[in-house]
Amino acid sequence: MAPSLLSVGLVLLSAVPASADVEPTVSGPLTPQAVDAYVHDYLDSSPLPGATVAITRGTEVVHTAGYGADSRGEPMTDDTPMGVASVSKSFTALAVLQLVEDGGVALDDPVVDHLPEFSTADPRSADITVRQLLTHTSGMADSTFEEKGAPVSDDLAGAVARLADVELAAAPGTEEHYHNPNYQVAARLVEVVSGRPFGEFLDERTFTPLGMDDTVTVDSADEVFEAGVARGHITVLGRAVPIVEPEGYLNGSSGVVTTAADMARWLIAQNNGGTGADGTRVLSEAGVATAHTPLDEDGLGETAALGWRARESPSGAPMVAHGGIQFTYTAYQTLLPESGYGIAVMANTGLGSSDSYALLSGLVALADGGEPDAPLGAVLLAVDLVLVALMGLAGYLAYRGVRRAGTWAEAVRRRSWWRTAVRLLPGLAVILTAVFPNRILGLLSQNRHITWEQTFYVIPTGFALLVVAGLAVTVVYAVRAVCVLLPTAAERPGPR
Repeated sequence: MAPSLLSVGLVLLSAVPASADVEPTVSGPLTPQAVDAYVHDYLDSSPLPGATVAITRGTEVVHTAGYGADSRGEPMTDDTPMGVASVSKSFTALAVLQLVEDGGVALDDPVVDHLPEFSTADPRSADITVRQLLTHTSGMADSTFEEKGAPVSDDLAGAVARLADVELAAAPGTEEHYHNPNYQVAARLVEVVSGRPFGEFLDERTFTPLGMDDTVTVDSADEVFEAGVARGHITVLGRAVPIVEPEGYLNGSSGVVTTAADMARWLIAQNNGGTGADGTRVLSEAGVATAHTPLDEDGLGETAALGWRARESPSGAPMVAHGGIQFTYTAYQTLLPESGYGIAVMANTGLGSSDSYALLSGLVALADGGEPDAPLGAVLLAVDLVLVALMGLAGYLAYRGVRRAGTWAEAVRRRSWWRTAVRLLPGLAVILTAVFPNRILGLLSQNRHITWEQTFYVIPTGFALLVVAGLAVTVVYAVRAVCVLLPTAAERPGPR
């Protein structure tokens, strides 16, 4: 789910940058001054309260900084803890590749060879390979396991156990379906093969060697905020308001909490063949290349690499990227192999705004020597105002419909039943849309699943409009039904 939709009201806070702790010696279009100017302009033109940014080139840090403020009113810095959501998948993929290089597992091994506890109600799941987990081609999908509404597990073992009664949406290796449990299974595999908890493995093999001392991985949305992340926001009517993140299980797929300074160290290793700035190696150059290379197998997984996506920049240059989207915060990372840039952005607004994607796109445009697109804040505000006006219209039409219900009932008695049924269809469609807005959003986002309540986080004013319109139609139809069923004054028996 990537495009900006709509996302309830506090005053936008000013942007306060934190200077990078490494003086850059590289030249190029993404200077600290250019980055600061662009991000300041973005915050001034949008409801986004705050963001953190990391820019690297080759083995050097160009800039790490924080802008604006978090929901506690504290200035953002390059050491501000931020959840990175599905950017976490690239860390899980690296952990699996480390096991591959250790000789403990092969990418084309069946998962059950190393993780016997993994099973589903579909016997074909025995054929799922490790590579298929990491490229979302396992056959598991949101359409058969509605992960966003599933009970929250205590740990990775429980996350895998949730799949026991699940059917596959396709035979393994035949279709691509982006599905978080793929990476939860992969993280559990790391635990079982390595013999230690997933977080400990990441810390020992990746975080500590790269100097990512402020980075952890956690199990649940609640634990993201316990790790120091300030509450995120949704936006509506041009304002951002802090709100509680919906509960969910995250480890392996979305559980990493980090900082801009630590993400710079991560980006350097990714752009330097698995070696950190100080020469510490966490993966071979061939292993990193494998992680960045899309499957592209007979038209399958044309962009899906291992924890990354192969894309092109606006100028047509190769780009490797992955986004992370939660309901109240987002993140995005990208590597530009030709120019050597690595860019990471973390924003404290959620899916409905997609600010991290917009910011990263602007920074990529600058790196390409182009101009960033203007923020969509004004457009989204205009759309919100239109939706609020439509809520008022729905209320007026409901009042008018109730007042004229008796007249409508009299007309129904003179009309054939099928004509009445046809006239009722638009209202029934409105009611159904209000009852199932999450299903409609799912269809618009490649059958990804969210719950009815979570729809509010994505498009608050749109969600409110659907609820108001659905209730309005329901009230009008109920009053009309009463008028039809009750006898008219002329039909009522007189006094005896």
